[in-house]
This record gives sequence, structure tokens and C-alpha cells, in this order.
Amino acid sequence: MRRPKGIKTKKSVAKRFKITARGKVLRNQAGRRHLCQTKSPKRRRNLRGSVVVHHTDAYRITQSLPWSH
Repeated sequence: MRRPKGIKTKKSVAKRFKITARGKVLRNQAGRRHLCQTKSPKRRRNLRGSVVVHHTDAYRITQSLPWSH
């Protein structure tokens, strides 16, 4: 069977970003994957959680996630 044509979600973008109910784009902070023992506990603690993506990048991300907004 053939797949119907249409807009597809970019799965790589869907795994990395989340759209809030108000339409803001959230991302995880970089710098927590490895070499954590050289970073201070305060620095590692502040890298937790999500932050809002800058509005100049948010447009491209929302275009890659057609069904999320």
C-alpha cells in the first residue's frame, strides 16, 4: 500500500523540542552530556530543565512540527 501524501513531522525536531500551549518552543540546555565532574554542582544544577528557544529559531522549528501548533 502507498502512503498518502501530506505534510510530515520532522522526527528529529520532535524529539528535541516541545511546544507549549501558548506556542512557545522549549529546548533542553546544552553541556550536560559528559565532562560533568569538572563542572561545579551549581553549574550542573542550573543546566537542568528547559528554556525557551529564541524567537528567530522558533519559526523554523514550528515549521518542522506541522501538527503541534
